[in-house]
Amino acid sequence: MRSLTLLTFMAIATLAMSAQELKLPALSPTCTIKQGFSTSNIEIVYSRPSMRGRKIFGDLVPFGKVWRTGANAATKITFEEKVEIAGNEVPAGTYSFYTIPGEHEWEIIINKNTGSWGAYGYAKSDDVARIKMPSQRIQDVVETFSINIINITFSSCEIELLWENTRVTVPVVCRNQERLAAEIDKVINHPVIPYHQAATYLYESHGDLKKALEYSTKATEQSPKAYWTFMLKARIAARLGDKATARQAAEQAMNVAKGTPAEQEYQHLATELIKSL
Repeated sequence: MRSLTLLTFMAIATLAMSAQELKLPALSPTCTIKQGFSTSNIEIVYSRPSMRGRKIFGDLVPFGKVWRTGANAATKITFEEKVEIAGNEVPAGTYSFYTIPGEHEWEIIINKNTGSWGAYGYAKSDDVARIKMPSQRIQDVVETFSINIINITFSSCEIELLWENTRVTVPVVCRNQERLAAEIDKVINHPVIPYHQAATYLYESHGDLKKALEYSTKATEQSPKAYWTFMLKARIAARLGDKATARQAAEQAMNVAKGTPAEQEYQHLATELIKSL
């Protein structure tokens, strides 16, 4: 009897292991969309069910009930900066994106509980925003549920929901004009032009070396204690065949690096470059 029980257990364990190893196509594959918007991103993670001959809205997806807005786990949406959805302020963060479909109008729900499977565990008290939006009937049949981010401007976009013959759009706005104006003003009035980065790019990409040398010279003037800018200038001048400038810049790199943690490294780099001239 004990042998039979052991054999049964082993058979079940073998079947379980085989099931874990079996990989089949998902009925509702997961999709992640990440869209640059304003000065950050919007990311949406959702599962995409297909019609497969079924009636969707008012049947498979009932009217008037909270829907996960897809399949499997509740759809997740991440805003990397504060936005407004149809006038409702939503702080930066990750949320569940629920909907309540209706025949002519949907409720869009942004909910802070992101740990639910489907709509199980949904609580209205966790809502951050709840917005009513009209639904549109479209002529083309959309077989697979789709979420898109469309009509993108500097400060606005729309989240589009499409399935069967239904389309719903949700307006998203980022009130970033004041913040960006302040950042522009800060940069314009206190400019730090990235000469070193530009010179490095031209040198590494074998671009315009004369311009690279010009930029590297300005970089040394901009940051006279930055020994790495002198070393870059030496390398650019050496590649141009300007040995005098290369030697002088290498010697400056060594001198400026004295007393820093990089003194030994730059002593070696500069010495090797001077030897190669």
